Amino acid sequence: MSTTVHAALMACRHVTVTHGRGDARVTALRDVDLEIAEGERIALFGASGSGKTTLLHVLGGLIVPDRGQVSWRGVPMPSLQAAAHHRGAGAALVFQNANLLPTFTAAENVAFAALAAGHEQATGGAADRTAAHLLALVGLDGKHDALPAELSGGEAQRVALARALAQRPQVLLCDEPTGHLDSETARLVLDLVDDLHAEFRFAQVTATHDADVAARYRRTVGLADGRLTGEERFS
Repeated sequence: MSTTVHAALMACRHVTVTHGRGDARVTALRDVDLEIAEGERIALFGASGSGKTTLLHVLGGLIVPDRGQVSWRGVPMPSLQAAAHHRGAGAALVFQNANLLPTFTAAENVAFAALAAGHEQATGGAADRTAAHLLALVGLDGKHDALPAELSGGEAQRVALARALAQRPQVLLCDEPTGHLDSETARLVLDLVDDLHAEFRFAQVTATHDADVAARYRRTVGLADGRLTGEERFS
């Protein structure tokens, strides 16, 4: 049954996801409802194993729920094909590990994302110019030709942010983006994300187990054992 969502960029309705079979079967999400408005910033807060990553993957179109529905601007995404179109239309993910292509330079990682999203002409220099602009925006002017192995953790995560921005997202989904960084580098990366949101006004959902990270967001949604446990909103 189609569900029309008003005033929401995207929404989950009664989403349930299971992994494995038989005795190894685990329910990762249980009857989850969540709405995300345009430009809204949400902290998805919970302990390891609570279902945060699974929910981000559902929102990002990497997983189709066993039950329930995900909608994008009121249009259901019933299949991986529909979800892949949704990603191309405006969803980008930033993972806990930067997950850069190891044999591509920083600039090539960003340019490839722009080309894969269909935003640049493969035969022109537009993707290269986009990569140069975005790397400068995240403070990596001098790292265009650096390979991922030559970058610090914080630099790699900034390349990952630039790569996500190259997809021109309407929603940015971040999975513990500072989980592997020291506290000072994590603060710098989070400040950068704040600045990028102020400029680009994408919606954002950040999964975290860190209360200090969650405190940066005006809306915090709790998750435990695959269920939403409530939320707090701050003015």
